Amino acid sequence: MHLLLEIPFFLLIILYSYLEAFIKFLIPTKKKSISGEIVLVTGSGHGLGRATAYEFAKRQCTVILWDINKNGIEETAEECRKLGATAHLFVVDCSKREEIYKAADKVKQEIGDVSILMNNAGVVSPTDILSTDDHDIQKMFDTIKAFLPTMMKNNHGHIVTVASAGGHIVAPFLVAYCSSKFAAVGLHRALTQELSVMKKNGVQTSCVCPMFIKTNFVKNPSSRMMPPMEPEEVAKHVIKGVLTNESMIFIPPFLKFSVMLDR
Repeated sequence: MHLLLEIPFFLLIILYSYLEAFIKFLIPTKKKSISGEIVLVTGSGHGLGRATAYEFAKRQCTVILWDINKNGIEETAEECRKLGATAHLFVVDCSKREEIYKAADKVKQEIGDVSILMNNAGVVSPTDILSTDDHDIQKMFDTIKAFLPTMMKNNHGHIVTVASAGGHIVAPFLVAYCSSKFAAVGLHRALTQELSVMKKNGVQTSCVCPMFIKTNFVKNPSSRMMPPMEPEEVAKHVIKGVLTNESMIFIPPFLKFSVMLDR
C-alpha cells in the first residue's frame, strides 16, 4: 500500500481502537470458563505462584505445580486438593533448560496437554548492576517453548507472563531486575502479535504487572505510591484478568496511568 494511503488507514485504526477501548470500559467483559483446564504454575511453592494456584483450584482446574522447593509445592498441592482440584507436583529448577524440557515431557505423558501456562518463577536482585547476574527471561523462553507448540496446534490455551511494574518504570539498584521485566513485557507483546499474525486467536496472552508484593524475596518492601500487597490480593486480580482475556494486567489498576505519565 502506498504511504499516502497508509497514513489515513492508520488513523482510522487508531480511532477504531479508542472506540473499542471505550466500549469495553463501559460494558463489562464476559468471563470465560476454565473449569477442567490443565494449568501449570511455575514458582508455585510460595507467594504469588501459590496464591494463584489456589485461585485456579477454586475453579476446578487440574493444577500442575512446579518449584525448586519440594516442601513448598507439597503444601500448595495439599491445599489445592482441599479446594476440590486435582494437583500434581514436580520439583523443577526453572533455571535449567534440561529440567524444564524433561519435566514438560513427563507432564504431557502422564497428565495431558497444558492449556494454561503461568510463567511466575523468578527472583529479585536488589543490588547494583556490577553485582548482579540475572537470567530470568531465558527461563520464560524455555518454558513457553516447551508448551506453546501444542497450544498452537490445538489453537487453544493461555500464556500468562508475570512481569512487574519494573517492566515499565525503572528504579535504581534494580537494573538487572527491571531489564528482565522489560524483556518479559516485550516477550508478551511480541508473542501476542505473532500469534495474531499466525491466526492463532484461540491462544490468549496476558502479562501481569504488579507493584510490590509481600514475599520472601525482598524484606520490608516499600513504596511512596502504596503499601506492598498481599499475594492473595494480587492473585485475585490475575485470575480476573485471565478470565476476561485481559492483555496487560496492571495491579493495582491505577498503575496504568502512572505508566502513561512516565511515557
